[in-house]
Amino acid sequence: MTKIVEILSSEELRRTVTRLASQIVEKSGNPRDLALLGIYTRGVALAQMLANQIEVLEQVQVLVGALDITFYRDDLDQIAIRTPAKTEIPFDLSGKIVVLVDDVIYKGRTIRAALNAVNEYGRPETIWLAVLVDRGHRELPIHPDFTGKKLPTAKEEQVKVYVQDVDGRDGVELIKG
Repeated sequence: MTKIVEILSSEELRRTVTRLASQIVEKSGNPRDLALLGIYTRGVALAQMLANQIEVLEQVQVLVGALDITFYRDDLDQIAIRTPAKTEIPFDLSGKIVVLVDDVIYKGRTIRAALNAVNEYGRPETIWLAVLVDRGHRELPIHPDFTGKKLPTAKEEQVKVYVQDVDGRDGVELIKG
């Protein structure tokens, strides 16, 4: 029997994004040097949410791009067939502090693929990782610099992130069973 547990409500997700935006600004020293790259699908919406919050906090418009990592994955034979999205990075990454943004980090393979993809678009000064949920179970030595919520999970459980722009609502759920 499937059991769904709410982890973050819409309001809690909003507060988490505000905290992450503050942490990113504080660590960067100068938000004008930032470029946020959201990893499709929900990472793109989260990157835009972070950029909007940074603008509210600092009155600075942060560069935002979208990164499709489909062809950089090492597990294409194990995932469902999907149509790749369009990577949109309409600015030079060279010398920037790039923040990769994703909804959930699990094994670390998506982020490894994202790092390979970023190399095609320039040489950032620094690359940081911001995730909404860290559920553990890493297979690679990749760890986020900014984490909204650490959520230890069993391997058979799923974490589902909902964002308004994609799903029509905001929230995070843990699906058991």
